Amino acid sequence: MREYLVVGLGRFGTSIAQTLYESNEEVLAIDVDEELIQEAINGNIVDNAVIVDATDMKSLKELGVSNYDVAFVCTGDVEASIMITLNLKELGIEKIIAKANSKSHGKVLAKIGATKVIYPEEYMGRRVAQLAMEPNMIEHLRFSSEFLLLEVKAPSVFWGKTLIQLDIRKKYNVNIVGIKKENQPLTPNPSAESLIEKGDILLVITDTKTADYLENLK
Repeated sequence: MREYLVVGLGRFGTSIAQTLYESNEEVLAIDVDEELIQEAINGNIVDNAVIVDATDMKSLKELGVSNYDVAFVCTGDVEASIMITLNLKELGIEKIIAKANSKSHGKVLAKIGATKVIYPEEYMGRRVAQLAMEPNMIEHLRFSSEFLLLEVKAPSVFWGKTLIQLDIRKKYNVNIVGIKKENQPLTPNPSAESLIEKGDILLVITDTKTADYLENLK
């Protein structure tokens, strides 16, 4: 079984960590914020989360992160994400997937060792125009043989309901990290009260089995 490391428990990192955990994968989540770590544990997002400053190489070595197969760098702080990516690369992690805030940020991450760089808003913008011609689902990024970051046209069973009413994480094993409404920019990290409407495009993280199910959900 592969072991996953998630650095940064904002909404994006939390979604990744929970998707892995709910799919019975080995995942360790770390953050410098004690409150976020407690929320992750108390909220049953993961069962293994610790307070660690990932910009500190010594702390990462003591934690034994070099034993992990895949690392997700999800922090929104540019300087911190660069240092964390560099540390993980030097510690020998084979696959590092890092979130970037801009092209220049992404170029730096790629040069210092990120094997994949994620631009959530850019991925959404590039694909929206294709939805009229493509199937309901368009794959954006395959984290591994099991997990995908993808966009999907909101099925009719979601229309007129909020995320909290749908209880999507529990019922569908899906984490929604962005919503694109018609003629509006992407809304990243939507709140639980966000309303799903006809024509909405959802940016989600899920496993391959659920992705196949969503493709056929009407």
